[in-house]
Amino acid sequence: MKIYTKTGDKGTSSLYNGERRDKDDDIFEALGTTDELSSYLGLAMEYLENEEFLVECLEKVQCCLQDIGSNIATPRERSNERRLGQTTFDPTGALVKELEDWIDKADEELPRLTKFILPSGGKASSTLHVARSICRRAERRVQPLAREHLCDDSVAVYLNRLSDFLFNAARLAAKHAGKEEKVYIKPQ
Repeated sequence: MKIYTKTGDKGTSSLYNGERRDKDDDIFEALGTTDELSSYLGLAMEYLENEEFLVECLEKVQCCLQDIGSNIATPRERSNERRLGQTTFDPTGALVKELEDWIDKADEELPRLTKFILPSGGKASSTLHVARSICRRAERRVQPLAREHLCDDSVAVYLNRLSDFLFNAARLAAKHAGKEEKVYIKPQ
């Protein structure tokens, strides 16, 4: 099977339900941003050394982002029941709860926050901070889709919680690498 199809050469692409849309449609903006996020998580994992917990978490997140992409690519009000059933995302909230558990586990090991943290703390930590900011953008891209019932609300909830986890993951990576986190100091 060839990787190229030429079907998108005129500026449109197909969703999972077969509907064609312009490539700059809001759905493709959300899909592209979640794909970018997954790519940055892959890069972050390359910088993580001896971080089995974080790597396992991030690998699972990448799989969840694939499922989120399937959900986004299947507009909820415009797809048949079979496709909806194949692409429903986190209907019980179990994946969000798992993120919360990971956040709490990291919190147990991290020093209490008393100041704003600037993205820093080594390559792994800084890359996770970039991923966190991409995650926030993904959430902003998904919110209009969720409001219009084009994707499951749980997608937006997951991305919101994921950005919190990525913040703690960045802090944990810095701590384990022995790197200092820079803090905000008001310029004089």
